[in-house]
Amino acid sequence: MNAESDERRGAATDGADGSDKGLGSRAPHFVKRSRPLHLSWQVGVFVVGLAVVIAGIIMLPLPGPGWLVIFGGMAIWATEFVWAQLVLRWTKRKVTEAAQRALDPKVRRRNITLTVIGLVIVAALVGVYVVKYGFEMPWKIGK
Repeated sequence: MNAESDERRGAATDGADGSDKGLGSRAPHFVKRSRPLHLSWQVGVFVVGLAVVIAGIIMLPLPGPGWLVIFGGMAIWATEFVWAQLVLRWTKRKVTEAAQRALDPKVRRRNITLTVIGLVIVAALVGVYVVKYGFEMPWKIGK
């Protein structure tokens, strides 16, 4: 490696927590020294990350924390692969931006107003139902 590539790797910092971690493998040093061992390490990390991501995808329509598990699989991949590190950094940046927008007083007022309007509409519909049908449920439960 030359000084320019070292500088680029150093410039790619996480920034969210102030750490100065460059991109690349976080495998133990003894694994990185041996090319066949490092390649098998990468295959293992990829397979484990893939299994976790597939489990998360399966959980999306089923009960379970699908997106959380998918991001967990991406975090596993990010321990070894630069592309996954970049995807996670982009995702963290977008989540942080969305959180900042959600905390904006104008956006909060709009969200509260829309929630109140929605609750009033639901209450009106429930009221119309109760006036028209009373407290009887539309299904019959035998005793």
